[in-house]
Amino acid sequence: MDDADLAALSALDLAATIRRRELSIPEVTEAALRRAAADELGAFVHLAPDWATTRARALQELLDRPDFTPGPLFGVPLPIKDLNQVVGMPTRFGSPALPEYLPQADDGIVRLLAEAGTVALGKTTTPEFGLPCYTEPENQRPARTPYDPTRTAGGSSGGAAVAVATQIVPIAQASDGGGSIRIPAACCGLVGLKPSRGRVSPGPLGVDGVALSTAGVLTRTVRDTAAALDVLAHRWPGDTFTAPREASFLAACDVPVAPLRVGVLTDPVIAADAPVHPEAKVAVAKTAQALADLGHRLEPAPVPFPAEQWDAFEAIWAVGALGAPVPPENEHLLRPLTRWLRDKGRTISGDTYARAVNSAQQTTRGAAEAWADFDVVIMPTLAQPPARIGELRNDADPARDFADQTRFTPWTSVFNITGWPAISLPVHTAAIDGVVLPFGAMLTGKLFDEARLLALSAQLEAAGVFAR
Repeated sequence: MDDADLAALSALDLAATIRRRELSIPEVTEAALRRAAADELGAFVHLAPDWATTRARALQELLDRPDFTPGPLFGVPLPIKDLNQVVGMPTRFGSPALPEYLPQADDGIVRLLAEAGTVALGKTTTPEFGLPCYTEPENQRPARTPYDPTRTAGGSSGGAAVAVATQIVPIAQASDGGGSIRIPAACCGLVGLKPSRGRVSPGPLGVDGVALSTAGVLTRTVRDTAAALDVLAHRWPGDTFTAPREASFLAACDVPVAPLRVGVLTDPVIAADAPVHPEAKVAVAKTAQALADLGHRLEPAPVPFPAEQWDAFEAIWAVGALGAPVPPENEHLLRPLTRWLRDKGRTISGDTYARAVNSAQQTTRGAAEAWADFDVVIMPTLAQPPARIGELRNDADPARDFADQTRFTPWTSVFNITGWPAISLPVHTAAIDGVVLPFGAMLTGKLFDEARLLALSAQLEAAGVFAR
């Protein structure tokens, strides 16, 4: 198997190749490290070749034991986003304002992925504290989509998306607080699932807080995403939110899907004035037609709540930006958007914040009522094709920067507010300004309905809907 064939394998197929002893884990790891070292699109902020090769040898010794049974992702290279701690790897959170430090403990999701037998090659690029929907960190290369390197890979899991889309690795850890898995998936032609609130715990080191954010992965196939969710859907003592246990999300991909009632929405939600590119609507139309061909019933879905109700998210997001432990003497090193959000957060009183949290929860009730008759709702992931590097970033006017981000992503953060699962699928490409660019369609379902979303997504993938 040459390197191109190896790089093109899905995570599950790569692990199967390792189990059949066609390739060793050190060989797979070394090949991935070579590809990572050649990256020119901003995938990694830190590579750990010594750490990864040592880990690969240890896993191979374990695999060679006659009494050992490996899991479905055993031996697969899987980098970690630089918002999560890995012992032995520096953590920067995408910011020059924090002193670099070496964590003394792995985050829970890092532990789970390690226990599954994956190999962390290093840390992927993220913007400062994961706040914007594009990945252009200070003093680091921006993450660029391989479809057009003049355009963003999205954010905040932009580096993770580049690593998967350029076939450095088949899967990468990611996280999503306002669309940060689904936005890069749409910009890079990938599969990106934001799990339900309570499905993936932030424990044992982290806490839920207002629970906008959750961890997941970026992949090229639905089944790779499902296999990773089987690993990450773990409860830790003291969890605030807990989802019902599922037998296997990977197995759910093979369960036949009974005819569903599917809502179709292309109007913006959080930014009513956001222009929606015609090809973004084509992505939804193609998905809707494929679902109709598969026997599902399609109907128009209403905008679930007035745009101004989304203001609660902005208030919560601004206060959340204050959570970064920035030394006072380093505040000036923050990028303008981060300083603007933190300054805004400082003006929000306790009463205003409490009202924002209550408003977000009322918004969830309103959305649930508006969409009560639908099993699934589909919409564009993004309103536009991947933005050009620097197009959304506006250091001179960070308020405009934030507003432009909402117009670029007028659907994704809805599901961070509601906590419902949402998945972006790579269903369409189109020539824009002479370059073929990807467009995603996003599907959401009821709370804790990942199994059905994954089964439906696998049905679409099998039907040949994905654009590669």
